Amino acid sequence: MNWPVTGLEDDMRPRMFALAGDARPFALATIVAADGGPRPVGAQMVIGEEGQWGFLSGGCIEDDVALHGRSVIAGGEPRHLVYGRGSPFIDMRLPCGGRIEVLVERVLPGDPALAELERLATERTPALWRSDGILRSCRPAVTGAGAGEDPADIAGSHARLFLPPQRLIVIGSDPFALAIAALGRQMGWEVLLAAPGGPAAPAPFDLDCDRRPLPTVIEQAGLDRWTALALATHDVELDHGVLAAALRSEAHYVGALGSRTRLADRLDLLREAGVPEDRIARLRAPIGLDLGARSPWEIGIAVIAEIIADAAANRMPGG
Repeated sequence: MNWPVTGLEDDMRPRMFALAGDARPFALATIVAADGGPRPVGAQMVIGEEGQWGFLSGGCIEDDVALHGRSVIAGGEPRHLVYGRGSPFIDMRLPCGGRIEVLVERVLPGDPALAELERLATERTPALWRSDGILRSCRPAVTGAGAGEDPADIAGSHARLFLPPQRLIVIGSDPFALAIAALGRQMGWEVLLAAPGGPAAPAPFDLDCDRRPLPTVIEQAGLDRWTALALATHDVELDHGVLAAALRSEAHYVGALGSRTRLADRLDLLREAGVPEDRIARLRAPIGLDLGARSPWEIGIAVIAEIIADAAANRMPGG
């Protein structure tokens, strides 16, 4: 028995795209109903002919789902599995005493819905995925007031809303910046370390590092509502332009490292730059939850936790 490291993966899209890109079929297992259990409706696993990723419970059902998944890959017919109350698998009990229903379907390379899902993910556009186990559809998600069921959707299908992946832009090159970026990457987020004056050597922790001028980085990054920006530098005057641009953007989180004693100077510079007060109020400074953090890793944990909390508070329904 191996440690369930692959269960740490939550977003199954990269796995699906990679398998399809290698012309390999796979089974997609999705929780379509749940009463109790640690995972919500919409949680997924990907099962390949070799290997499995993601998890649906606390390790109680994953191996059994994988066995069904490989049978689905071979035979093509989807399966609707029930675990817990009312399940035919009487030898498999859920510790929570609840009930989980799982749809297991085969997805072939070249599936049009999967190709559309990948296109929308690349464009960072929310996507509505629907499937009845045999037929699948994917289209840009309609959100906000007036959003509802599309009559063209597959009758009797299950829907899953895919939001753009969380993106984190960290500006800086000191240990605090490295810790924030490294923890974000470990979370599975899209992370960019922006360090114009940083070392020429490759960044540690397999981080992508952009050494271009900061205005260019910010302009081309496209700070959408699924992007967090963490400013981990120590020069209030040089960085206030980047901070002003970030606060005016759609980025859901903007935080800045620095002492409370210099915060007033930073706010004054933002006002002089014409940033509206309601936008200035979005600034998280000092950055991170107040955990009493001092070391780089502690600061990194505080920042990542604050970003998670902010994203959850601003997440659209169904996300």
